[in-house]
Amino acid sequence: MIKNTLIYVERDGKYLMLHRVKKQGDVNKDKWIGVGGKLEEGETPEMCARREMLEETGLTARALAYRGIVNFYNTVCPHEEMHLFTCADFSGEVIECDEGVLEWVDKNDIEKLNIWEGDRIFLRLLNENRPFFILTLNYEGDRLISHELIYA
Repeated sequence: MIKNTLIYVERDGKYLMLHRVKKQGDVNKDKWIGVGGKLEEGETPEMCARREMLEETGLTARALAYRGIVNFYNTVCPHEEMHLFTCADFSGEVIECDEGVLEWVDKNDIEKLNIWEGDRIFLRLLNENRPFFILTLNYEGDRLISHELIYA
């Protein structure tokens, strides 16, 4: 199981989205996602989220909101446990990312992007400001075959 973080940086009704177009062999190739990455040895999810946000965007999180856990199962890749955060309190300037292109996208326009089907579920929960949740997503390749939502 891979443990990672996923952070949606917010500003002026927009999320900072990463269009994954630069890495070879990327399971997220051509998709738009939040920023984040794998937990390193000894890191908590919050420590990882802060580090990944800084490395990928150049932005320093002053406050993170821990919003949920997303269990991602796929027949073609390892199980992922994603710790989901939002961040509206940050400093710094956006830098170039070596994993893709960063772009501020209006929250209302994200549905138009090439995103994972399950991302639509948790992005809706984030936008509705739902309390902490646990979401399980089951995929066959790019196709979402089932999901289960649990509120903690």
